[in-house]
Amino acid sequence: MATKQGNTTLLDREKEALKPPKKYKVLLLNDDFTTMDFVIEVLQKFFAMELERAMQTMLKVHNEGKAVCGVYTRDIAETKVVLVSDFAKQHGHPLRCEMEEH
Repeated sequence: MATKQGNTTLLDREKEALKPPKKYKVLLLNDDFTTMDFVIEVLQKFFAMELERAMQTMLKVHNEGKAVCGVYTRDIAETKVVLVSDFAKQHGHPLRCEMEEH
């Protein structure tokens, strides 16, 4: 049962409130120091990529300067950026990982 309030019903407002969350792309950025093998390891470990897809994504990062590793909700994207950045630092690599709205 919908009730009227102004020009919209409560049901209309509930539908508006139930919009899906915004999505964010997680990107890896190329640098001149991180090894290709390490990038492949990151893609497999944090983005659950099979070897072939990880290799293709790594080559895209290498050739085009960046590549999308996945699209996630904000919390998951932020977590992946932190995990990848920390992992790279722990292993002495300057690999950059960032997110942007999809």
